[in-house]
Order: sequence, then structure tokens, then C-alpha cells
Amino acid sequence: MAAIPDDLVWSFSQVFGDKAGEGEISEADIISAVEFNHDGEYLATGDKGGRVVLFERNQEPEGNPAEFRFYTEFQSHEPEFDYLKSLEIEEKINQIKWLRQQNAAHFLLTTNDKTIKLWKVYDKQYCVDSGNESRVQPGSMDALRIPEHRVELRTESRTKRTFSNAHAYHINSISVNSDDETFLSADDLRINLWNFGVDDQSFNIVDIKPANMEELTEVITSAQFHPSHCNVFMYSSSKGTIKLGDMRQSALCDSHAKMFEEQADPASKSFFSEIISSVSDVKFSHDGRYFFSRDYLTIKIWDVNMESRPVQTFNVHEHLRPKLCDLYENDCIFDKFEACWSGDDRNLLTGSYHNLFRIFNREAQADVTLEASRDNICGPSHVLHPLSILSGTQRKTTREQLHVDAMDFNLKIMHAAWHPQKPILALAAVNNLYLMRQ
Repeated sequence: MAAIPDDLVWSFSQVFGDKAGEGEISEADIISAVEFNHDGEYLATGDKGGRVVLFERNQEPEGNPAEFRFYTEFQSHEPEFDYLKSLEIEEKINQIKWLRQQNAAHFLLTTNDKTIKLWKVYDKQYCVDSGNESRVQPGSMDALRIPEHRVELRTESRTKRTFSNAHAYHINSISVNSDDETFLSADDLRINLWNFGVDDQSFNIVDIKPANMEELTEVITSAQFHPSHCNVFMYSSSKGTIKLGDMRQSALCDSHAKMFEEQADPASKSFFSEIISSVSDVKFSHDGRYFFSRDYLTIKIWDVNMESRPVQTFNVHEHLRPKLCDLYENDCIFDKFEACWSGDDRNLLTGSYHNLFRIFNREAQADVTLEASRDNICGPSHVLHPLSILSGTQRKTTREQLHVDAMDFNLKIMHAAWHPQKPILALAAVNNLYLMRQ
């Protein structure tokens, strides 16, 4: 067996969340968003109950550098009801994005299906009565009691802006621009540009809604700004295409500057081809030269200067291809898996079913499949053993093997984040948050 690159060797560090038996997990506790801030000292999670929980990294020199502790929690969104459309709006947090820190306070964007909020999280000093009293006896005067006070630091959070009433369809993406003044929000058919200082007006930069909705052939699935060019953004579609927009060319970017698409082999076309080709996530590399597109079965890496085909393709779910019919019947084929780059852009991380996650090394063309599970952890520095997935008539012979028929499709890691500077992973496995380190 070939040696595994060091980048693909990982250990367990921490887990947050209750260990619940089958059927005991509350829907509101399922984690729906995970995001590190720009220096990785803070980690934010959002759940289906509309709550946002922040964690801060351990700063003690003798402690575990991959250890995080609870910082604060706040209710970001509440369930609403649109009486005009008779539509219930869930409180579920779809995405969280941090703004670059300018002072001691933290700012982050959170969104559900309809409303985006800008939150300020900060520490505030309070003068608290300690309950003790000191006695002063100046000469013959009666004893004078003086209450003692102490300064207490409390973490508070409040809404600075609410950006609403701009999307007719469900918001799937938000992305902060490199100018730190604007951000975009995308729904199924439109992308809007906002200014952080103006919450009652946005500018529409992409609109793919046809005049006749019966002619609708694709929807927008994800969108992101370029990490350094404030005029460039990209968005993916359910047809498997990724389009690059340049706001210098025109105010309305319906006509894209570039379109990235890999031509499918007509011989391999099936009933499921259009579903599995839908892109669920796109992200630029940190240097902006490359980007990845995550569809149901693969991760493709593209060069922004080459539109005809991806430079690399990694198979994530190839073992699920024979089971597409079953996955269609239980709706798992519509799951939207996210992915992320490592801080040095050498590796990619994405989740899978059975609480599995996969890491792909671009240089070595190698990959590893690991499991985030409490049952297989032996201590706080337990080294994770790589798993191999079996299919068809293959039989399991070791503990490090898992047959595809034995996979639990209710356990899935759809949201994950990679620390921007250190080898630390954050994985959302249903209602648990796992932290892994090298």
C-alpha cells in the first residue's frame, strides 16, 4: 500500500454537541452553516433553529492549538410567515460570512431564505455590585458602609443592519467583496449587490428569470466574489456551468465574461445526468487563480484562464453511481454538499454520507476517506484511520473497510470549513461539530 502524504494524516481534537440515539435529534439543532473568520481565531456555526454559536481558539501556549471553547450565542433569525404568498419562512441559517476585523468588535453576515442580517459581536464592560461592603470609621463618626464594585466583561451581540425584501426566491449564497464595502446575495434566479451602509436598496447584477416561467431551464445554485478583484464574481447553475461576471463590462451582468463547462459524454447520459451535474458549491482559491465546482459525484478544479475543461477532477461519490435510483427515491440525490480549500490551496475538503469526509491532495493526486464518529475515538489525540469503500460483490475483510450497502444516508457531513492558517478542520455532522487537527 502506498504511503499516505502527511497532508492526509489527521487526528481527532474535539467534538461539540450531544450524543443522541436514533430519532432523538431535534431538527432545530442540526448545523446548517460553518465558517472560520479570516485569521481563524473564531469559528461560527448556524443551525436550523436560527441560532448562531461562536467559538474562540485556545490562546494558551501550553494548550492544544486546535482547541476551541464557547464564546457566545445569539438568536439570529425567527420563523416568519409571508401572508401575501401564504408562505412560511424558516429560521434556518443558510450561510454565515465574517467581515474583516477592523477593531475589537466582530461583524458577520447571516442569512435565512429571505433576510440577511449584519451582526456586531463585542465585549462590553459592566460595573457590578460585588455584594461586599467596606467599613470606614473616621474618628468619632458612626461606621460608614461603602459598597464595593467590580468590572465584569460581557459579550453582547446586536443587529446593525437588516437587508430584506429583495429576493422573491430562496437565498442560497452571500459573499463579501474584497473592498469590504459591498456584498452579493444570490437566489435561484437573481443576484443582488448591496452596500453595507444601505439596507433598504440593492442593485440587481444578474437576472436569469425568463419572461415565461415555463421556459425556465436552469437556476442559480451558488455565487462568490473574487478574493482580490472587487469587480469579478462567479455563479454556478443547475446545468453544471459556471459563469464569470465582470461588473466593469456592464452594470447588468446577464451576458457573462466567461463560461466554464465540461462537455458530457452523450454515451453516459441517463435519467439522472442533469440532477448529478448540478453544481452545489463554487469557491475561488485564496490566490484567485483557480476555483472548484462541487457536484453530486465529483469536485472539479478549474483554471480561470481555461474555460473548456477542468484541470483536475476528483471522484467523491463514484461508489454511489450504481445506487442513484435508490438515492433518487429517498431524495438524497438532491443533497447539496459544500467543499473548501486548505489555507495553502494544496488540498480540498468535502463531506459525504455515513459521517465520512474526504480530503484530496492536488499535488500528489492522492485522497483519503475518514470518519467523524464518537464511537471510533480513543482519546483527544486519536489518529483517524483511512477507510476504503467497497461496492458490488466486494466483501469486507478489515475494520478499515465499509461497504456502500452498509452506509447510513441519514448521517451526512454537508458543511465543513478549513482553518485559513493552521491544519484544523471543522465538520458539521448533523447536530455535532467535530474539530480535527494534524
